[in-house]
Amino acid sequence: MLAAVTLIATGTPSGASAPGGEAPRPAASHPASAPAPAFAPGADRGSGAGAGVEADVAYHGHVSLWGGRVGVWLTTENHGPAPVSGVTVRLRFSVPLDPGATLPPGCLRTGPATVQCGTGTMRAAGSGVRVALDVAVVGEPAEVGVDIDTAWSGGTYDRNPANNTHRVLAPATGDPYSF
Repeated sequence: MLAAVTLIATGTPSGASAPGGEAPRPAASHPASAPAPAFAPGADRGSGAGAGVEADVAYHGHVSLWGGRVGVWLTTENHGPAPVSGVTVRLRFSVPLDPGATLPPGCLRTGPATVQCGTGTMRAAGSGVRVALDVAVVGEPAEVGVDIDTAWSGGTYDRNPANNTHRVLAPATGDPYSF
């Protein structure tokens, strides 16, 4: 059974100027405009001076693999200090998804093993949505790896990417592996 929640489509960057008149730097490109650049966990994202509005996006949840199906259940949060107009969470799987897999509203497939989901706006110090993804994979792998990160964050800057960048390995036991 496919469990899903309705997701709100992501917003667009506000275009507001940062202190000093500089345009805000998004954490990554919006998926509709260009492929997101590779992201190195812990990379220096700048000093913060003129770097745009700061928000701290976080994802928490679990991954399970059973009988040729993978499930990812996650909750989005924003620890602030600023609200975000929209966030796109990217899920990259180590195995391709079934080409006929149905995704929940607000999610789209961006490659054979990649899905991106919009989380909608999030106020500062607030929760976003819960994403529930349950899809078939190609074959019946003994394990699946899932990389979770932010593809776009509404033009905000995140100094703490450690809580929104995760790598989870889930053996085909059906057990939940938390992040």
